[in-house]
Amino acid sequence: MTGIIIIISVLSILLIGSGIFAIVTKNLLHAVIATGVISLALSVLFFLLHAPDVALTEAAIGVALTTIIFIIAIRNTTEKEDDGKRVKKTDKPEVNKVN
Repeated sequence: MTGIIIIISVLSILLIGSGIFAIVTKNLLHAVIATGVISLALSVLFFLLHAPDVALTEAAIGVALTTIIFIIAIRNTTEKEDDGKRVKKTDKPEVNKVN
């Protein structure tokens, strides 16, 4: 019984830490990965609390599907947000031409 309480405490600290990191970080990819970690920790927590159906759903939707959709969306649109301005990811750097 004490081992489960320790595991739940560690998972709770991981959830809080990942949530704070997802809010604070400027890199959107790191934020999406942090939310994936939150979903993974929640699915383990649901399993330990004897809710295997909820744990399986959270693992399938929260960890896998949502994270993949967010990563595809970030890859196709922007990479970072900088002070409220969106920065587009380009393949070629812009060169100022002097005439």
